[in-house]
Amino acid sequence: MKKRNSRNSRFSTGPQSSLSAMIVIFLMTAGAFSAPYLLAATDKKGSEDKAQESSRAKKGLPTEGLSENEAILQALNRLGFGPRPGDIERVKEMGLQKWIDLQLHPESIDDSALNTRLERFPTLKMSSAKLLDEFPEPKLAARREGITVEEYRKEQQDRMRAAMQSPMQGDASASTSQSDMQKADALHMPDFDSVDNDLNANPGKDKGQGKGQGGFGNRMLNYEQVKLPQRIVAELSMAKMTRAVYSERQLQEMMVDFWYNHFNVFATKGADRWLITEYERDAIRPHAMGKFRDLLGATAKSPAMLFFLDNWLSADPVAWQKMQQEQEARRQMRGGAFGGGPFGRARFPQGNPMPNDDPNNPNANANAKQKQERGLNENYGRELMELHTLGVDGGYSQDDVINVAKAFTGWTIKQPRRDAEFFFDDRLHDNSVKIVLGHEIHAGGMRDGEQVLDILARDPHTAHHISYELAQRFVADNPPPALVDRMAQTFLKSDGDIREVLHTMIYSPEFWAKDTMRTKIKTPFELVASATRAVGAQVDIPLLLVQWTSRIGQPLYQCEPPTGYSNQADAWVNTGALLTRMNFSLALTSNRIRGVAVNTDTLFGNDAAANPHVTLDHAILLLLGGPASPETRDTLEKQLDDPQILQASLDDPVKTVNVSMIAGLVLGSPEFQRR
Repeated sequence: MKKRNSRNSRFSTGPQSSLSAMIVIFLMTAGAFSAPYLLAATDKKGSEDKAQESSRAKKGLPTEGLSENEAILQALNRLGFGPRPGDIERVKEMGLQKWIDLQLHPESIDDSALNTRLERFPTLKMSSAKLLDEFPEPKLAARREGITVEEYRKEQQDRMRAAMQSPMQGDASASTSQSDMQKADALHMPDFDSVDNDLNANPGKDKGQGKGQGGFGNRMLNYEQVKLPQRIVAELSMAKMTRAVYSERQLQEMMVDFWYNHFNVFATKGADRWLITEYERDAIRPHAMGKFRDLLGATAKSPAMLFFLDNWLSADPVAWQKMQQEQEARRQMRGGAFGGGPFGRARFPQGNPMPNDDPNNPNANANAKQKQERGLNENYGRELMELHTLGVDGGYSQDDVINVAKAFTGWTIKQPRRDAEFFFDDRLHDNSVKIVLGHEIHAGGMRDGEQVLDILARDPHTAHHISYELAQRFVADNPPPALVDRMAQTFLKSDGDIREVLHTMIYSPEFWAKDTMRTKIKTPFELVASATRAVGAQVDIPLLLVQWTSRIGQPLYQCEPPTGYSNQADAWVNTGALLTRMNFSLALTSNRIRGVAVNTDTLFGNDAAANPHVTLDHAILLLLGGPASPETRDTLEKQLDDPQILQASLDDPVKTVNVSMIAGLVLGSPEFQRR
């Protein structure tokens, strides 16, 4: 990864730069990230803790050992995307337990302000069929317009150039006249490098750099003029960021993110670009806090999942061959009765070229045969057990994988790029008796797959696997086994009630243990959302926040493996990523992310600007919610003499310190990188 100097050029008063401060803090951060506290404490009390938790839960939250502010901060950081200015006081006034109970019942929380913001993204409410029609792939769009694909692509590029504008940051008239649909999508729009270079968006940058900060990403784009499929994922990503920053239903958004990652679908695999909006909206979101069996069934029937794991192509080989033979017989009959010439010969007999085919292509028949052949596909059956339910150590065999795959033959899509609806084709189904985990599956037709889902959803291995992943996301990278066991027991007793499992976790002593505070590394998405919330930023255009999330290492909806993004620290901690995290923090607080405004005067007050030490005290208190470690404090203190922070050199008097840079350094500290 190439390092970029993110300092503001108008503060370049000498050879020193903020980069030196960043490197120092990154070195400290890297050491802190690898510290032993990343390994969660094991449960030493066993059954005693279980009894103790039960007793405490009746009285309230088991937050002994934490101050009131620490407990509230723990809840806001773990059950949401961190506090906004004033959130700790608001929760204190409401009562922490009441806030948590409301979060567990998101339907009781008014989120109308968020819904107003989301109206800027019309694709969120469209069906997959509507998205396919509105944002067709270039080949189809070109055919509709009667032009070549190359001409269509050039037309879209011309529209992008015509729509691009570059208002100055802070230009009120420009910002108010621009809707949130006027943005650049450097991650998804085609040929952004050539557009960058042509428009001289960031002269001096290397080719391929600048996606997210500077370059094409800092231009404004009238998105409504561009009807490319990439807009779908861009809007979905911006909506995800908007929800994380502004939703009052913080736990709900954490759970939607958790379940999408658990049932991951890679957005840019073929037709899935048009399918994932409906997938998250209709399969994931409504069931995020409900019964696991309902969620499992919704994902199993989702065209997005069927396409991603190729189950839409899975068929009983014998049934497929039989169906092909029957279709061929019908073609022969139609050809003989209606398609013959003067001598009864079919117009396009078997083996002869159809119109536009190349009769001299020796691979034509072989390619057609390969395209027509279909058989059993084990992808979904394997991932259903290994990732979605039982877990890798769930006690299943290869024979179970094969039989589960057979149970889901016929679970398909009518036409992925035209009529993208779930469809059960009984003609492709394997009707033989199947044995899965010792259970006989012979319900018949589509009910075979439903019976498998029933068995898997209620298996103890599934209860443990889901509980472990939830505890890993919300408590520790290596969650205490006793906590996971209690959550699994709740899962089984409640028939997979996700809300009840979360309740058991939240009302456990382990969730509030002081030695687990700030031990979970924030993913790039969590970092960007939490930093934006922490400084009380006003987000008019969330696209560049999405792009920063990608630059730090987590392109939204674009995790290719079905495993989804990791919940563990080692996936996110490396020198390049840490440097990019710091660059983001400094860009955010310095108002160098277009479409995102931070008012440090309002945040810190006018008094702070005259004294760097007072400013640092304010920044640590407001952004970290409590004291920094001695190591962090010492490192930050050493940077306060930097001319860029003092905005003065040599013996010049200090009039106003660079509050934005101090705030950015605090956001880049190890304490803020953890939750």
